[in-house]
Amino acid sequence: MKNMTKELSLKERDELVGKLKARFEENKNRHKGIDWAKILPKLDSKKLLALKQMEETGGEPDVVVLGKETVFCDCSKETPKGRVSLCYDADALKSRKEFKPKNNAISLAESMGVEILTEEQYRELQKIGEFDLKTSSWVKTPADIRKLGGALFCDRRYNTVFTYHNGAESYYAARGFRASLKI
Repeated sequence: MKNMTKELSLKERDELVGKLKARFEENKNRHKGIDWAKILPKLDSKKLLALKQMEETGGEPDVVVLGKETVFCDCSKETPKGRVSLCYDADALKSRKEFKPKNNAISLAESMGVEILTEEQYRELQKIGEFDLKTSSWVKTPADIRKLGGALFCDRRYNTVFTYHNGAESYYAARGFRASLKI
């Protein structure tokens, strides 16, 4: 994923906003009581670039409420295909001596202008729908766990959300990350 530093053309902007609005209208259960007309003015050029990257990597971003925050969040059924086979962070990537993945979740999220979900946000998202039934997603890992070399990820199996641990340097074809963007 290249870091986009340019502005979207008017055509790109209109296409993206059209796609986001259509998804918003098709999935009203994800954002009851929220009006698109109040979301649209908050989408400045920086947020639109981030949303474009979320869309291009397969995230299918939509408006949701996670905790007390209204955000755009990846609502693809499985972890976004353009963001898999990533270890957790830059330190983990650096520590791998061979068979390094192409990137890491934290750096890629930062380059996109988004954040990976916390465990709490991930659990909130799972109340809105059923996600990651075949895949898993890295979640923001507490510093004390990361300091010891670990990282956390979540998935949904058996109608239950599970949180697991792995070495932060590990990566799998079915593990990536879900992103959120504050509105």
